Amino acid sequence: MATKGARGEAFLEADGQSYPILFTNRAVVEAEQRTGKAFLHLLRQATQGELGMGDVASLLLTGLEAARRDSHASGKPYQINQAFDLIDAVGFQQAAAAVIAALTEVLTFGTTEDTDETEAPPAQ
Repeated sequence: MATKGARGEAFLEADGQSYPILFTNRAVVEAEQRTGKAFLHLLRQATQGELGMGDVASLLLTGLEAARRDSHASGKPYQINQAFDLIDAVGFQQAAAAVIAALTEVLTFGTTEDTDETEAPPAQ
């Protein structure tokens, strides 16, 4: 079975550009450090509609930067003002939804059986 590991990915589109957001286990730790909140607490807030603007911006920054590093892109690291600019461009709800979707993928990794559609079925 081919797998890509515990990764959660989402994309935001703004001003004709695509912004990848990536969460891995390492990025989750960075998000916890940046927000001062445990991962499960952040997800609980998200599911209850209680995730604040600052938390969304911090999570977005973490996801943008993880995607930048993962792609081995050169250039300066993302800064918090760029995360706020992206939230301004796409709207809070869309930014929050993308971040939450990517985080949820990391949390739920390994809870369902993923199969590679290119693999042959097991012999009978």
